[in-house]
Amino acid sequence: MRRAVVVLVGLGLLATATALGLAGAAATPSRGNDDAGVQQGRELFVTGCAQCHGADGGGTDQGPSLVGVGAASADFQLTTGRMPDTDPDRQPVSKPPAYEPDEIDALVAYVASLGDGPPIPDVDDPPGRLTEGGELYLLNCAACHSAAGNGGALSSGRTAPDLHGATRVQTAEAIRTGPGPMPIFGPDTLSDRQVNSIVEYVRYLDDPEDPGGLSLGRVGPITEGLVALLGLVALAFACRWIEPKEHAE
Repeated sequence: MRRAVVVLVGLGLLATATALGLAGAAATPSRGNDDAGVQQGRELFVTGCAQCHGADGGGTDQGPSLVGVGAASADFQLTTGRMPDTDPDRQPVSKPPAYEPDEIDALVAYVASLGDGPPIPDVDDPPGRLTEGGELYLLNCAACHSAAGNGGALSSGRTAPDLHGATRVQTAEAIRTGPGPMPIFGPDTLSDRQVNSIVEYVRYLDDPEDPGGLSLGRVGPITEGLVALLGLVALAFACRWIEPKEHAE
């Protein structure tokens, strides 16, 4: 009798552990990190990426090595449509993705398998803080992307892209991987919470509050100063127009 009870308890514990394991697997998306996903990604890579990045991802004179760039870089470049690109001498720009979501997952898994690199960030853990994000954005990002996130011109004909429309994950991936002329902000520079705080602030810029009235395009003090200058010029002309009439009377 005692042995039967022990067996039943053991079976119950085994069933519980199995259920928890399955639930955990379902709650955490694999993004194609299984062997089948890596194999599918390699097949897609050979046909669509190897010409520039090499058959083994080691790079060519047409494209850089992808060894060690990590899942975050591959996911950012593919989901924003920056890759594949047909002109290696031109700065890639955002456009509709060339691959379906499951194909992107497979390609990301393959590139991640080439060497350790930044993983796809979790933008919800730890939670970001909007106020902190605003301070960090103005300190680290506004000089290139503008205070309103509208982007701007850089040296050598390059540009800092408009941030409106980027997803939260893409924003975090860009911070961690530094695409194009953008610097890399690694964990030694910005913590995960600080990255998520910037992500929250960038999303806030999509629809910010305007307590002072008209937004004037949200391009900052240049527009505000121009409006003030035009107002002063109009006032000066009005004064010159009124003055002769008073003398005539």
